[in-house]
Amino acid sequence: MPKVWIADKMSERAIEVFKMRGIDVDYKPGLSDDEKQAIAGDYDGIAVRSSTTLKGELLAAANRVKVIGRAGIGVDNIDTTDCSRRGVVVMNTPFGNTITTAELAVAHIVAAARMIPQASASTRAGKWEKSRFMGMELTGKKAGVIGAGNIGAIVCDRLKGLHMSVFVYDPFISDERAEAMGVSKVDSVAELAAMVDVLTVHVPLIDATRNLIDADMIAQMKKGAILVNCARGGIVDEQAVYDACKSGHLRAAALDVYAQEPARENPLFELDNVSFTPHIGASTHEAQENVAVQIAEQMSDYLLTGVVRNAVNVPSLSEEEQRLLAPYLLLAERMGHFIGQTMQPGYSRITAHFEGHAAGINRKPLINCMLQGLLSESMEDVNAVNAGMLAKDRGIEVCESARDTSESFATLIRLEVEGDEGSRCVSGTLFDESRPRLVSFDTCEVEIAPAGNLIFLQNEDCPGVIAAIGAILAEANINIGDFRLGRRADTDNAVALIQVDATPSDAVLARLADVPHVLMVRYAELGEM
Repeated sequence: MPKVWIADKMSERAIEVFKMRGIDVDYKPGLSDDEKQAIAGDYDGIAVRSSTTLKGELLAAANRVKVIGRAGIGVDNIDTTDCSRRGVVVMNTPFGNTITTAELAVAHIVAAARMIPQASASTRAGKWEKSRFMGMELTGKKAGVIGAGNIGAIVCDRLKGLHMSVFVYDPFISDERAEAMGVSKVDSVAELAAMVDVLTVHVPLIDATRNLIDADMIAQMKKGAILVNCARGGIVDEQAVYDACKSGHLRAAALDVYAQEPARENPLFELDNVSFTPHIGASTHEAQENVAVQIAEQMSDYLLTGVVRNAVNVPSLSEEEQRLLAPYLLLAERMGHFIGQTMQPGYSRITAHFEGHAAGINRKPLINCMLQGLLSESMEDVNAVNAGMLAKDRGIEVCESARDTSESFATLIRLEVEGDEGSRCVSGTLFDESRPRLVSFDTCEVEIAPAGNLIFLQNEDCPGVIAAIGAILAEANINIGDFRLGRRADTDNAVALIQVDATPSDAVLARLADVPHVLMVRYAELGEM
């Protein structure tokens, strides 16, 4: 039974989901660093929010973990690169708190426009300063939204409900998508900043977005504009916001996130025209329950069935995709295993070709499985999560190509590997869309199931070779289950694939290699179908 540790406080519904799915779960939030490190190695999965940081020594101690689930969107507290290298899937819940976070951003916009926090504090202090709190009407104004993804799209919709004209910058949405959303798309952040009365940020914190809104960008904004950040601290340069709000260039700013959290001290706190909340974008009962249930379901699916959803370091597969791709994934992995056992390590380039139906499916998981099969023959602890990174770490170039047609098959996958030993190529297809078959080796067409014990030979195409091979196997009491032959079209050589019922000894393989006219003998164990 898989075992999961819930390391941070979250809805008890997560515990219920894990138990209902047959997962052994421990709810242990609030432990010290030493206590966390002492138990981390006991679990197959760890569920966190933002309090537990899974990096460095703690991540190293979690040497059994297969999946880490973040009940929320941001994974800043998880070393995803190290997780990928270790073969650990990292999941988040990008949809569980989208409405909640979007609503907070809109609330900040309205509050800043009408100076609600300041007016509330003044009234609570017994003052009646009606003339001081002259607000800005939002109807008819221009709103700029940076990032029109899950949260940004909802913000756009809500701002349209306030009868604002909405403009977006997002290089990943098409003109058609923007039109369907009822917003206007612009070509740059600078263009957006210069034209709007309200600017709100909804992008992740990555290298490209760090200090995206800096002093130069704020200087281009309209005098009297409002700036809101409910995305991630570090996207907005807080010193630049301080200067612009203090000088009056910006009418107001509102922040839910900060470069340093918890933000107990910040120069911005001095300013009356900046309002704050303590990173509560996801803090509603509905959102907390949603993300807890979702992460528990996702982690359970992966631990029990291998289904990957909302992963940040490996392609996600729904249950339906997993079912449809299953025979392709098996074929791809067996092709990798075959070359990994019949070609010496020292690979420099791996090229995956997809033809026919295979060109139109989700190819990334197939490439990962090819790499997993190939590299696992010479390395330990390789899986579909870390195979790509391990190849990159070793300077192996990974390429792919795809075309909609195939000369001989409805669907075809071809794996070419180049390295110190030269190159090797194997091709595979699916019979009846479900039965994997290997159909060519290098330039020779030979069809056989990718299973069992396979002896792979290359020989000069001349009489007597097959008889000699059969005699040696018979003398060793090794039964032949299948024997497939093919001629190489570009040479006078032939290829033989022999499926045997027992593992041949090194001595038997050496005798086969000594047969006159035999050029190469390799052996591969591919397991059962």
